[in-house]
Amino acid sequence: MRNEVLLLGLLVGCVNFLFRYLPLRIRPGQSRPAKRGVSGVFLDTIGIASICALLVVSCVPEIAADSRRLLPTLAGFAVLGVSFWKTRSIILPTLLSAFAYGIVWKLLTEA
Repeated sequence: MRNEVLLLGLLVGCVNFLFRYLPLRIRPGQSRPAKRGVSGVFLDTIGIASICALLVVSCVPEIAADSRRLLPTLAGFAVLGVSFWKTRSIILPTLLSAFAYGIVWKLLTEA
């Protein structure tokens, strides 16, 4: 097996783990209802972790082949993170991040 494949698997696994683990440890304020436990927070983060893991797996080979795709990918990640933080839903952030990627890619390739 090539080293790039192993490195990509390790990277995706770490990012996926952090998206599930960090919400359990970082608690800004106490705005969460008292009846939600650790398992509730853990299950709430599975959606965003899955989307980000898929995004990393699909983007890394593209960025390695064409470095111009790095900025649109970072814009997509930023929009995904901010919109998920604001809405706590996965549907709208996924659509917005794909839209942001497309807009940034279009602006970069036209220039």
